[in-house]
Amino acid sequence: MATTLALTAVAVAAALALLLAGRNGSRGAAIAMALALVGAPVILAGEVWDTGAVVRVREGAHGTEVIAGAIAGGLLALAAGAWAIRRWPVVLPLAVAAVVPIRVPIDVGDAQPVNLLVPLYVVTGAAAVAWAWDRLRPRIGPDGTPLVPVDPRPGPADALLLGAVVLYALQSAWSDDQSKAVQQVAFFYVPFALLYVVLRTRRWTAALAARCLAVATAVAVLLSAVGFYEYATRTVLLNPKVVASNQIEDAFRVNSLFFDPNIYGRFLALVMLGLAAWMLWTARGRVVAITAALLAVLGAALVLTLSQTSFLALLVGLAVLGGMRFGAWRAFGTCLAVLAVGLVLVLAAPKAINLDGLDHDDLDGATSGRVALTGGGIGIFADHPLVGVGSGGFADAYREAERSGERKAVDASHTIPITIAAEQGVVGLGVYLLLIVLVLRRLLRAADASAARAGLAAMVVALIVHTLGYASFLEDPVLWVLLAIGGALAPAAAPAAPRRARTR
Repeated sequence: MATTLALTAVAVAAALALLLAGRNGSRGAAIAMALALVGAPVILAGEVWDTGAVVRVREGAHGTEVIAGAIAGGLLALAAGAWAIRRWPVVLPLAVAAVVPIRVPIDVGDAQPVNLLVPLYVVTGAAAVAWAWDRLRPRIGPDGTPLVPVDPRPGPADALLLGAVVLYALQSAWSDDQSKAVQQVAFFYVPFALLYVVLRTRRWTAALAARCLAVATAVAVLLSAVGFYEYATRTVLLNPKVVASNQIEDAFRVNSLFFDPNIYGRFLALVMLGLAAWMLWTARGRVVAITAALLAVLGAALVLTLSQTSFLALLVGLAVLGGMRFGAWRAFGTCLAVLAVGLVLVLAAPKAINLDGLDHDDLDGATSGRVALTGGGIGIFADHPLVGVGSGGFADAYREAERSGERKAVDASHTIPITIAAEQGVVGLGVYLLLIVLVLRRLLRAADASAARAGLAAMVVALIVHTLGYASFLEDPVLWVLLAIGGALAPAAAPAAPRRARTR
């Protein structure tokens, strides 16, 4: 219970940082940001203090010196980064675009290392320090008056997004795997919430968003080069599971520097949608030609991932862009044509997607076990409909419900709504669905006015679709970044028209 209260306190602090930021220059927002920034690592350190990796460091010959040096180095990096961000504000968005996909394996005592976004954590920490610094000690203008930051007031989507983090922390109270919940909150939800607050409250322009897309495209091209190397040499650099799978499967999958081909494919698909939007909304032939070449390279890299959900997300995102650019009916007709071609291919060559029939086992094999996981998640939800089995408790609940003696290595249902329903019940599922409605309403409002807003809307829709067939919704920092930029660029909602007085 003490851990749940601590998690909730940190999550509330992250939420308050945004809610109080609407009061321009609020010191309360800065204090809340500082509490969340310090609280998450402290809770996580307490959780992993007695795990194997940390114990080995503590009991080593120079354990105390190593830990003290790591803390001192981290604080120095945060201070230097905060100074650079305050000195050159454009550094922050470009740095985020550069490091957002980079993951590093860290041993936190689990059976497998946790793949953490260490570079992004450094950037986020430095950005949070700079953000709080600007509000506690504002800069002095030429006339001697403080330059108080002008922050936009949060809307319903902002409040509900951070409220979902608080709810997740609260519902860890009855989870059988509270360690998993702690890792989710400390490693993902709180850091990404702080990054969201920083990005959401800065001034964004379409030109700045385009520069960030250019940086992300350069990173995607480099990662694609690694993927091509893996395919050419038949060598997967990371993830033993993918290595083992490639040894027994006919097709060869690559994951570049990611630990999961599906997450790698998702990143490529999202960058491709941003480039497609840029190409559709420009009249310059040279830009179209360069963008088309980049799309061809990234598309070839995407094919090598063999990620079904990434292909589907890309198609849906392209349909959204087509609807905004050429009209909804034309996009709808194109989608029907693509679906018809896909159906013909499936009927003509079902073994190409590992589909030999339409029974449960065949469908489960064709979807890499998702049918069984989805059915198990629905069964867990049926047994715990109101508040679920607790945050992070899906894996344990699924294993307990297995009728066979096999202990499958599961982490989620690979269908985010079902995972949320199983872990958080109708309460969490309702928050999730309402969040999707509010986010899409904000991003799709007049999204066809510019390439930046259209691309952001299509990318968020594609990411949501991808999570319907895979995991990582709020655990993906790209979602938080897209929502922050999209929210900053979205137009304000039109005021409601006044009601006319009744007349006889």
